[in-house]
Amino acid sequence: MYEPEFIPTHVAPAEGLTTWRAPDDPAPSAGLDPLLPVRVTERQGDWARIVCSNGWSAWVDGRLLITVPQGPPAAGGSPARTADARPLLNRLVEALDAYRAMVRDLAAGRIDLESFHRGTSGIRIGAVVDGGEVWLFDAEHDRWCYCDGPRMATYASAAPPAMCPGDSVPPAEPPMDSDASRAETRPTWSRDL
Repeated sequence: MYEPEFIPTHVAPAEGLTTWRAPDDPAPSAGLDPLLPVRVTERQGDWARIVCSNGWSAWVDGRLLITVPQGPPAAGGSPARTADARPLLNRLVEALDAYRAMVRDLAAGRIDLESFHRGTSGIRIGAVVDGGEVWLFDAEHDRWCYCDGPRMATYASAAPPAMCPGDSVPPAEPPMDSDASRAETRPTWSRDL
C-alpha cells in the first residue's frame, strides 16, 4: 500500500534497474520494476541508495535513475550543479552544423550517399529542449546531461558507476542469471499510487 508520506525523488528507467546490497557487493540482489518510484537517501560517487514505498532499500547506479520533477529547492536544500553547460552546447551546435552541411551537399547532389555516410560517421548528437529544461548528449563522455540554465549535471551514462576516492572497488558486471532465480529474490512492490 502506498504511504502518503513517501515522496519519490526518482523512478527506475523504463527497462528496470539492477540493485545491490552495497556498492562494493559483487553480485546484484534484485531488480527494480520499470518506472518504479523510489526515494534517493544517500550517494557514494555514481551509486545511490534508494528506498521504495514499502521501506525496502538497496543501492543502484544513480545516473540511470529518472528524476521526478519537484518544486524549486528551498535555500540550501539541494547540492549545486557546478559543470557549465555552455561548452557542451557549443559542441552540439558545431556537430549539428557539420551534419547540416553534409545533408545540404547530399541534397544538392555534390556528394553521393556513400560520401554522406563516410562524412557523417562519428557524429553523435542529441538534445531535448522543454522550456527551461534541457537534456544534452555529451558524446565525448558517452552520457546524457540535464541542464537548467548554464548549470549541468550528469543524467545517465553508459559507463559503469564510479566510486568516491577511498571507496571499495565497484562490482564487476553482474553475472547472468535466470529469470526464475531473479524472481525468487525480487521484493514485492506496491504500485498503488
